[in-house]
Amino acid sequence: MLKTFKFIALLEGISLLVLLFIAMPLKYWLDKPEMVSKVGMAHGVLFILYIVMATVLKNDEKWSWKKYGLICIASIIPFGTFVMEKKLLESKA
Repeated sequence: MLKTFKFIALLEGISLLVLLFIAMPLKYWLDKPEMVSKVGMAHGVLFILYIVMATVLKNDEKWSWKKYGLICIASIIPFGTFVMEKKLLESKA
């Protein structure tokens, strides 16, 4: 399950970056809002899946509240899920 969570974290991180650095500029600078709705929906689904899986893993892996909190906060910071994966989850595959 941890391996699946890492994959979801990767996808969630990529979707956030695409939303912030590609879709949003297209919407506001080139007046093309179509991509925001598509990427935004994908990111929303991945974000919810990320948080649900983190909550399940908190109990399964016996994570501390601090570790769980940092993992959840990482999902709202650009590049956060990538740093989280390396720093907090590197000890397990």
